[in-house]
Amino acid sequence: MSFETIVKNIDEFKELIANDNQKEVIAILDELHPADIAEMMDDLNIEEAKYIYLLLEGEKASDVLIEIDEDDRRKFLKVLPPEVIASKFIEHMDSDDAADVVAELDEEVQREVLNEIIDSEQAGDIVDLLEYEEDSAGGIMAKELVKVNENWNVATCLKEISRQAEEVDEIFYIYVTDNDDKLKGVLSLKKLILNHTNTKVSKLYNPDIKKVTTGARQEEVAELMDKYDLVAVPVVDEIGRLKGRITWDDVIDIVREEAERDYQMVSGITGDVEPGDKVFQLVRVRFPWLLIGLLGGILSATVLRTHEHALTKVTQLAFFIPLIAAMAGNVGVQSSSIVVQSIASGVKDIETPLRKLLKDVSVALLTAMVFSVLLFLYNFFTADNMNLTYSVSISLFIVILFASLFGTVIPLVLNKFKIDPALATGPFITTMNDIVGLLIYLTISSFFFDLV
Repeated sequence: MSFETIVKNIDEFKELIANDNQKEVIAILDELHPADIAEMMDDLNIEEAKYIYLLLEGEKASDVLIEIDEDDRRKFLKVLPPEVIASKFIEHMDSDDAADVVAELDEEVQREVLNEIIDSEQAGDIVDLLEYEEDSAGGIMAKELVKVNENWNVATCLKEISRQAEEVDEIFYIYVTDNDDKLKGVLSLKKLILNHTNTKVSKLYNPDIKKVTTGARQEEVAELMDKYDLVAVPVVDEIGRLKGRITWDDVIDIVREEAERDYQMVSGITGDVEPGDKVFQLVRVRFPWLLIGLLGGILSATVLRTHEHALTKVTQLAFFIPLIAAMAGNVGVQSSSIVVQSIASGVKDIETPLRKLLKDVSVALLTAMVFSVLLFLYNFFTADNMNLTYSVSISLFIVILFASLFGTVIPLVLNKFKIDPALATGPFITTMNDIVGLLIYLTISSFFFDLV
C-alpha cells in the first residue's frame, strides 16, 4: 500500500490501530519510508503514534523519530520510559542524531537514558557532543568515521577499515591521523587498493584537506561544503585532533533551518515558530516587531501632525503620502535584499569599498531619476499646481536615493557587528524609510509652498 493511499484512507488505518491489528499495521509500515511514516504521524494522536513506534524495530524506529517535528518528538518522548528511549531509539542512531534527541530531554531523564545505553563508548560520545554549542560544528558533527594511522601499511589499513565500517553508515572519506590523533590528510580508497600491501599510508595520503574546528559556526560549515562541493568535512579541535565529521545531510538541515529563520525574520517574527504552537507562543514571537511597527506608526503620525498646517492649506499634498511611503519601503527592501543575498551566499566582493559605494550611488541615482521624471510628467499633465509637481518629484528623487543607500548600508553594518543581516529586510527598514520619507516629503513641500 502506497503512502498516498494510506493518507487518503487514514481512518481505516486508525481503525487497524484501534483493533490492535499488529500484523497488518506492521505490514503497512514495512512498505513505507521513515519520512512518510513521520509525515503520517501528523494525522494521529499521541496514543496512536506511541502504538506505531512500539511496533517499529531497530534503525527504522530511530530514523522515524529523527524525521518528525521537534515539538512532536518532545511530546512523544515524554510518554516513554528511559529504558525504551535508550534501547529502541538511541542505540540505533548515529551519535549526532542521538545527541540531538537526548538534548531535548529533561536533565534527569537525560541521565537515566544515558545510563540505560549498553554501549558505554556510544554514551560517552553523546556526552561529549552535548558539551558543544548547538549551532557549532561540534554540536552538529557525528563521531562515527573511518580513520587510519599514517604509519600503518596498506594491509593493516584494509583490516581496520573493514572493522570500523561496521559503525559507519556511509564512508565518504578515509581520514589519516598521526600518533597524537591529529588530522594529517585524506586517503583515497583507489590508491589503497592499487598499492602493495606493505606500502605505508604516509606515502599515499593527500595532505590538502578542508576542515573546520569544533567552535566554527554551522553557517561557516555550510558555506565551506557548498563552495568546495564536499559531501563530508572533518572536524578538529584547537590543536588539530580529529573529533568527528559533518555530512551533507546535516548541512541540508542547516540550510533549511537558516532559510526558515530568515524568512520569519523578514516577516517580522522573532524566534522559532511552528503552526502547531500555542496561542501565547505565536503572539510572543510576533509581538516585538509589531510593537516597533506601532511605534513607527506613532512617529509617522507625529511627523504628519507637525506639518498639519501645510496639509490643511494644500490638501493635495496628502494625495501623495501613500506613494512616497510605499516607494521608500519598496526601494529599501529591494536594496537590502540584494545585499543580504550576497552575504548569505558567501560571495566575496571583488570590488573595493569605494567602487562598491560609487556603484550603489549610481544605481540609486539612476533609479531615482527615472521614477521622479515619470511622476513629474504625470503631475505636469494632470495637476494644475507646478509647486506640487516640483515638490513631489524632488521629494521622490531624494526619498529613493536615501532609501536605496539606507537599504544597502544597514545590512553591511549589521553583518559587521555579527547581527543577522536578514533583520534589515523586515519591518525595521520599511518602518524607518516610511518615517524618513514622510519627513523629507513634507519638509520639501513646505519650502515650495512657503509654509516654513
